[in-house]
Amino acid sequence: MSDIQRSHASCPPEYDRQVQRDDKAREACGVCGIYAPGLDVARLTFFALYALQHRGQETAGICTVDRGVAHLHKGLGLVSQVFNEDILQVLRGNLSIGHNRYSTTGSSVQLTNAQPYLIETALGPLGIAHNGNLTNTAQLRRDLLQRGVGLTSSSDSEIITQMLAGAEGDTWDARIIDFMKSAQGAYSLTILTRDAIYAVRDGSGFRPLCLGRLNGSGWAVVSESCALGTIAGTFEREIRPGEIVRLDENGVTSWQTEPAPRAAMCIFEYVYFARPDSILEGRSVHWVRRKMGARLAQEHPVDADMVVGVPDSATAHAIGYANEARLPYGEGLIKNRYIGRTFIQPDDRLRQLGVALKYNPLPDLEGMKIILVDDSIVRGTTSGPIVALLRQAGAREIHMRVASPPIRHPCFMGVDMASQTELIAARMTTEEIAAHINVDSLGFLSLEGLQSVVPFEGEAHCQACFSGDYPVAVDRDVA
Repeated sequence: MSDIQRSHASCPPEYDRQVQRDDKAREACGVCGIYAPGLDVARLTFFALYALQHRGQETAGICTVDRGVAHLHKGLGLVSQVFNEDILQVLRGNLSIGHNRYSTTGSSVQLTNAQPYLIETALGPLGIAHNGNLTNTAQLRRDLLQRGVGLTSSSDSEIITQMLAGAEGDTWDARIIDFMKSAQGAYSLTILTRDAIYAVRDGSGFRPLCLGRLNGSGWAVVSESCALGTIAGTFEREIRPGEIVRLDENGVTSWQTEPAPRAAMCIFEYVYFARPDSILEGRSVHWVRRKMGARLAQEHPVDADMVVGVPDSATAHAIGYANEARLPYGEGLIKNRYIGRTFIQPDDRLRQLGVALKYNPLPDLEGMKIILVDDSIVRGTTSGPIVALLRQAGAREIHMRVASPPIRHPCFMGVDMASQTELIAARMTTEEIAAHINVDSLGFLSLEGLQSVVPFEGEAHCQACFSGDYPVAVDRDVA
């Protein structure tokens, strides 16, 4: 019998390969890894991925190992579309890794770019789930091709897999250390081998990763702590930048590699990416977002009747703004939480309605002065239609407040942030954006204001999308 058993979900017939992107920055992926003897690790991984679905909605995959034999299933779509009871029954074993994907490096929705990646090596099966983006991918790809290594996708995650397979060392511990000497950029990894699960975080700590305990002798690593609660785990701590953690029959073993000179977790995790019930750097994400909203109210006050948040991502920011401004907080927009969970695309007439498919304004806004709070503006393509919906509902004035600074620079560390030319704040002033989206006034949270409410005063975070100050070398020509 082969050491690797694979299955791949075909593309659902209703899946449109040109997935529509709205005006939000998108996180690349969610990852998890579980070592839990005696437990149904595939089922635990399935529910952990469900909790991390917000981090990636294009592909999903789970890989397990059972007595040295690896089992893999991955496909296009949401976790609930890719897996069912029959598939989970095949994914046996005590070790597993899982992955949700939203593409950055690598084309949008191709099964060859779906993760985890799984190959057979001299040390047994190797599975990789990767969140992030390497910044020296082109050079690493050339090096692999010159060595005669065949690549089947455009993903840097496959490059990581092949680098680990061919790294120096007789153990996975040694090979991971060797890989980290060459890799540059962002990577939070869960790695599956015959006997252990590894969690690896790059030296700058761009993307989050944390450790949790399961019942008995089980352990889990996940992108966000919210996934631990879903699988009845308890949060232990975050994986440190540059740290390698091994989960196996001996429990948890960890060691520290050389960290980068500058810690740089993505500050946008606080603004938008992370679920509000997650813990980052010891702080509640929901609490930090409320502080952002409060600081925004201090910087950009305005007389109004009610504060409204763009659901659901700006709810906490709007509550913080309302509390600080001593104004009532209310719902002005009702979000259809299921419209984004189908891959059946609207016809031309419905497509013209745009955000009306996703939001409906409440009918009791007639004559009101509204403060509309959003977490960010990227391309500016949905802000205008949302404002139009509120005006159609009778809002007399609409003052938009954004709980992050203007996004003027692209991301090279694993976030779909749009290109330089697509970023509206890179092309227009605040006054021009306000006129473009038809609001009575527009105010962005200052970078200093954001830094003041995020732990470590902003010094330990990547904020390059706002400032253009990248913590690692990047090829700006690709944006």
